[in-house]
Amino acid sequence: MKHFPIFLAVEGRRIVLSGGGEAALAKLRLLLKTEGHITVYSPTPTPEIETWAQAGRLTLHRRTMTPGDTLCAALFYAADEDPTEDARTAAIARADGALVNIVDNLEDSQFITPAIVDRDPVTVAIGTEGAAPVLARAIKADLEARLPATLGTLARIGKAFRKAVEVLPMGRRRRDFWADFYFTAGPRAMQDGGEAQVHNSLQTLLHKYENTPERDGHVAFVGAGPGDPELLTLKARKALDTADVVIHDRLVTPDILELARREATLINAGKEGFGPSMTQDEINALITQHAATGAQVVRLKGGDPTVFGRLDEEIDAVEAAGIAWHIVPGITAASASVASIGQSLTQRGRNASARILTGHDMKGFADHDWQALARPDEVAAIYMGKRAARFIQGRLIMHGAARTTPVTVVENASRPDQRLLSTTLDQLTQDLDAANVTGPALMVYGLPPRAAQAQLSQNKQELA
Repeated sequence: MKHFPIFLAVEGRRIVLSGGGEAALAKLRLLLKTEGHITVYSPTPTPEIETWAQAGRLTLHRRTMTPGDTLCAALFYAADEDPTEDARTAAIARADGALVNIVDNLEDSQFITPAIVDRDPVTVAIGTEGAAPVLARAIKADLEARLPATLGTLARIGKAFRKAVEVLPMGRRRRDFWADFYFTAGPRAMQDGGEAQVHNSLQTLLHKYENTPERDGHVAFVGAGPGDPELLTLKARKALDTADVVIHDRLVTPDILELARREATLINAGKEGFGPSMTQDEINALITQHAATGAQVVRLKGGDPTVFGRLDEEIDAVEAAGIAWHIVPGITAASASVASIGQSLTQRGRNASARILTGHDMKGFADHDWQALARPDEVAAIYMGKRAARFIQGRLIMHGAARTTPVTVVENASRPDQRLLSTTLDQLTQDLDAANVTGPALMVYGLPPRAAQAQLSQNKQELA
């Protein structure tokens, strides 16, 4: 991040602009929305700038800028559309201590002006650090369509009512009040009776929350999916939006954690097979301790919480503590992995079932029906199989599996750094070692990537 986004207080402060053409007009249309004192220097201002000056909306000096003209200015815009003149006025402004923006000159500017969605006092700023202005405009247009025009009115009324709401205790009850106002009661009142009705609804709503007992703690066991934030369900996003505490495992990506409320407490309860980690008892205690204080807890698990996530143990602990809970399913790594290789776990005429297996259990290597899995055309998604690869390979071959059986290892499924390793049962351990797979990986036994399968079919036809 080369430009740190902030909202600068400009009420009553000087904002100076040099220029009188189209570039100046574009900036002034935005600056005139502020409560700053705007001064323009231009020997030949456009008629529109002249009109604003006559109406008292800005101060116009019909001359070029000279040293001292930007003293005490918070911001300065060089908008003469002439590189030499812009460089001259910018140097003056820097000497006078103002922050400088040179229109269409990102490299020499000290700040940039983002694309803005204006629902005053709600303001959304969109910046791309000058890399893609057309993208910023597209995002702005999308947000303009999504945010109702009455949002600013609700925000102004709410701001004036904030002092009265201090009778509610800090924390969840106060947040619930404001969420109710902005997303339910306020818009309904605005639609039914305009601003007067909104004022009345605030008093009614405050009385309701003054007499509402604190909510009990609750635990949501939420699937974070395989890593791509866009694969989160809507219900998972809502859970993160309302969580007071997020207890997550090591497979949850930073991009997904960014979606939690800024005020939420984030706790890494990562567990790693065959390595140091927080014990399950410690995780259970964390969940129940926070929920017992009335917190809304999200237990965030990579993939789907019901697949190899020790969910039953955590639910048992929560129920024993008398705490309510619910499950939000997620896209499991098996689904993401087969999608990444363009395959289906089942196929008519090939296999009517697919197995979801783990490579190890509490005692070390997990035991399965290897003889059944070794039959031709069997398909399995094997979790936690990297360290157990040699054991899995040996068991399958021992029970008659063809050494040429395809195996695809999907590392970091659905993420930008996803990698595919297409190999065979015979070459599995050798190729795994050579590939140096370090991220979370899932083995798809019995299926190659679609492209590899197509090539294999072509080779067979040529040999025939």
